[in-house]
Amino acid sequence: MERLELKDFLKYHFISHLKYNEDGSICVFSLSECDEEENGYRNNLYMLKDGNCRALTQSGKDGQYQFIDLTTLLFISHREGKETDEEKTSFYKISLDGGEAVKAFDIPFLVSSFEHISKDRYLLAVQYNKDYSYGDDISLKEKCLKHKKEENDYKVFTKIPFYFNGAGFLGNTITRLYLYNAELNELSAITSDEIDISSYHLNEDKSEVLFVANEVLNKPTSKNGIWVYSFENKTASVLLPEKEYYVSDAFYFMDQILFLGNYEWKHGMSENERFFLLDHSGRISLFYNNELSVWGTVGSDCRYGGGQSMKVDKENFYYLSTQNEDSVLMTINANKECYEAVHISGSIDCFDVYDGKIVFVGMKDGKLQEVYEYCNSQIIQKTYFNEEVLKNKYVSDYEKVHFVNDGINFAGWVLKPKDYDPSKKYPAILDIHGGPKTAYGKVFYHEMQVWANLGYFVFFTNPRGSDGRDNEFMDIFGKYGTIDYDDLMVFTDAVVKKYPAIDEKRLGVTGGSYGGFMTNWIISHSNRFRCAATQRSISNWLSFYGTSDIGYTFAQDQIHGNIFDSYEKLWEHSPLKYAKNIQTPTLFIHSDQDYRCPLEQGLQLYTAMIDLGIEARFVLFHGENHELSRSGKPKHRIRRLEEITAWMEKYLK
Repeated sequence: MERLELKDFLKYHFISHLKYNEDGSICVFSLSECDEEENGYRNNLYMLKDGNCRALTQSGKDGQYQFIDLTTLLFISHREGKETDEEKTSFYKISLDGGEAVKAFDIPFLVSSFEHISKDRYLLAVQYNKDYSYGDDISLKEKCLKHKKEENDYKVFTKIPFYFNGAGFLGNTITRLYLYNAELNELSAITSDEIDISSYHLNEDKSEVLFVANEVLNKPTSKNGIWVYSFENKTASVLLPEKEYYVSDAFYFMDQILFLGNYEWKHGMSENERFFLLDHSGRISLFYNNELSVWGTVGSDCRYGGGQSMKVDKENFYYLSTQNEDSVLMTINANKECYEAVHISGSIDCFDVYDGKIVFVGMKDGKLQEVYEYCNSQIIQKTYFNEEVLKNKYVSDYEKVHFVNDGINFAGWVLKPKDYDPSKKYPAILDIHGGPKTAYGKVFYHEMQVWANLGYFVFFTNPRGSDGRDNEFMDIFGKYGTIDYDDLMVFTDAVVKKYPAIDEKRLGVTGGSYGGFMTNWIISHSNRFRCAATQRSISNWLSFYGTSDIGYTFAQDQIHGNIFDSYEKLWEHSPLKYAKNIQTPTLFIHSDQDYRCPLEQGLQLYTAMIDLGIEARFVLFHGENHELSRSGKPKHRIRRLEEITAWMEKYLK
């Protein structure tokens, strides 16, 4: 077996956004791959038909798409060159029967998603800025562009959040719905600039659109509203007013509205959504008292792009759910019967369904992403993009470790080092996931496999606070660094006991986001680990409140403290408070555009360590955000993993 190399991820293929056409005879998906030379990603569209897979586009710059008939796609492409200050989105058409893509039209907005309504009519979700977006009023174009350039050196805030991870500084930007008639080249807004759209869905005959929205305020409410717009009447009406329910999404279902959300939060803002029905009279009834996740949250550093995670198909509602360590496809029918539609060992990342036939992107049995079809109770692999890259490479098996803490049964996993010899002693790395409401499972993780190939044991688990179990298990609010810390330490004990080849004096720890917080907490409460690498971390809940894009809600919700009358609770759970206890050499990884766990969070603890004479190293990545390890520029992802690996090598070998 050859060694899996750090740079091998440059050869991986990432699959996303797959859909059936209207009769289920063709499936299209997006395929992405790293472009090291350009330090970016190439994205093309592919088609599956009659068991054959072929590329539809080759520009490397093609993204969101929709079927406009059985054999024609309309898609967004950036093949015309570099972005400018001008807001513009270019659309192309291509026939699935063959031929080149042709330019269809341009939209004078940044379009984030779109739907085909009929013939030449389209529904567009656009990023609309009250200060700069001129839309179809060409007479305003030069004036708005000039104003935008002049204001580039200034940021004016009038509301929170004032920036958002991956989106940058928000200013007066909202998501707004527009109707576009390509034949007449007419563009018209169907929602006002006083509400911000979070999701939308067309009804079956595409005569109206259902959408979830918030009123634009200086501090948006967490309880949003449900609206409907009629294309015939050209009117929008409120179906569910704001400030009544926390709504994550809403769908047309059995002549009613099915929405996911909660009336109140017993377990905080991460509480699993329940399913409600809203009828035409406005009456709301609980449809299904769900206690488990309605999202697929099993982590990996080998994905790029998203895709459909929920869909109504006739009288069935399909959705992804994290069940223990797997992301599975669930369905609930009109009779309120909820069951697994497809369950694999690993993660279903996105899916589509047509008349009971299901196609999905999966990371199955520890492998990289491929497309699978589920039909007649059989799972059939349809693509083999990632078979060759791992051929003859050492990929460590996932060995499960069971342990008990506080009377609760847990499971974790261990990856053995390449050429493992039980008579030798090996270093080991504890890897902690983010969230905290996400999960680890039997899913390929490049960084972990690289370390196993370099001679490390790698171990990881889902402590309390993780996804995959019920709300009670997920609820660690006000307990950060207590019961979750205990779970991780008991797990470490169990792993060391089960694998005597692990050298207890050569343990490393790393994690990102919540995993970075826990890394900071561990080194400030234990000297068990010889070195640590903390990534995009939290060290001070007091400053997190005012600097993170979610800080003003997340800090109070998760820690049960606020800066006004219980700041001591925030400080109690801040690793920075305990910095004097740290003796562990620590590497800090952070990005300057990380607005989720802002740069200052890492800088504060790093400064404290240097001030106290503790060895530390800080690596700052310019132009990256919270997603550095998952979708950052390829060269930056290489450097990040090189830095962490070198740090572990320095102290553990």
